[in-house]
Amino acid sequence: MAFGSIFCCLNGSDRKEKGKKQPTWRIFSLKELHAATNNFNYDNKLGEGGFGSVYWGQLWDGSQIAVKRLKVWSNKAEMEFAVEVEILARVRHKNLLSLRGYCAEGQERLIVYDYMPNLSLLSHLHGQHSSECLLDWNRRMNIAIGSAEGISYLHHHATPHIIHRDIKASNVLLDSDFQAQVADFGFAKLIPEGATHVTTRVKGTLGYLAPEYAMLGKASESCDVYSFGILLLELASGKKPLEKVNATLKRTITDWALPLVCEKKFRELADPKLNGKYEEEELKRVVLIALICAHSQPEKRPTMLEVVEILKSDSKELLAELENDELFKNPQVIDYNDGTSVTEDSLDFISKEDSIHTMNEEIVDDCKH
Repeated sequence: MAFGSIFCCLNGSDRKEKGKKQPTWRIFSLKELHAATNNFNYDNKLGEGGFGSVYWGQLWDGSQIAVKRLKVWSNKAEMEFAVEVEILARVRHKNLLSLRGYCAEGQERLIVYDYMPNLSLLSHLHGQHSSECLLDWNRRMNIAIGSAEGISYLHHHATPHIIHRDIKASNVLLDSDFQAQVADFGFAKLIPEGATHVTTRVKGTLGYLAPEYAMLGKASESCDVYSFGILLLELASGKKPLEKVNATLKRTITDWALPLVCEKKFRELADPKLNGKYEEEELKRVVLIALICAHSQPEKRPTMLEVVEILKSDSKELLAELENDELFKNPQVIDYNDGTSVTEDSLDFISKEDSIHTMNEEIVDDCKH
C-alpha cells in the first residue's frame, strides 16, 4: 500500500473534525530535523528500543522536541509509523503525548513530539533517576490519576475508541511538572463501534499482558485496564512487574502483592524510597484498585472511568467496599519451588519485529470503520 493511502483515515477524520480543534501538528523536513538533532548525534540520544532511537532536538524557535527515528525501513516499520501518526493526530488530551509532526522522506520515517524533561516513569522507578528519589507520594498520586485519565479518554471519548496495548512505565512520560503523558501508540488499535474486542497478534511487554490477550490474542479495553493495574502496583511499591525469585524463576508483582493485601500488610507494599512518607488510605486505595484491575478474569475488572473515579475519591465507604472484594478473601498461594510459575529470563519483551504482522490489513480495517 502506498504511503499516502495509509493516511486515508487520518484525512477523513480531519474532515469530520472541522469546527472542532484544528490539527496543531505539521510535516517536518528531514533537513530541519537533522539541524535540530545535530545530525542525530549520539550525544542527543534519549533512548533506544525495538523500533529505533529517540533523540533530543531544538528547533529554530528554541522549542525542545523528541524525535523518534525508525531503525530500518520496511513495510512493517511503515505500517507502525502510519498507525502511530494516525492515532496521535486523532487524540488531544493533557495526559496524552502530543504529536508535533512527522517526516517521511526517502526511507526515513520520523515522528516528532514535545520533549518531556523528566523522561519516563521507568527512569524514576528503576532507571537513571531512581536514586534521586524525586517521586514523592503526591507526585505518584498525580501520575496515577493523570495516566488513568489519559487512558480513559482513549477508551471512552476518542472516536472510534482506542486500545493502547502497551501500557507500561517506560510509556508514561513526565513533563517539567511531573505530569503524566501516556506515549507510544505504535501498538494501538482502533475499535469499531459495537465491538467488544478484536483478535490480533500479541504485542506488548511481558509482566503487563492480560492473560486472555497473551494466550488468545483477544485485545479489548480491559487488557489496558490489566496493564494499568500492574503499572499502579509498580508505582506504589517501586517493584518491577517481574522479579527474580531464583536463577530460573520469576514472580509477578501481583503474586507478591496479593497475599500481603489479604493479610492487610499494606505498609510492606509501599516503596522503601518513600521512607514511610505517604497517605496510608491513598496507598491502600491504589493497591486495592490495582489488584482488581489486574484480575485474571476480565469481566471482574473495572472500566478506566471507574478507575479514575476511585483514584480521586476519598470515600471511606468505597475503600471498605474495595477491601471486601472477594479477590482478597482466598488468596492463591503459589509455590515457586514446584516449577509451575516459570518465566524465561530472556522473554522480557514481545518485540515489534517479531509480533507485527500484516498491519496493512489492520489499517484497512480501521479505515473501513
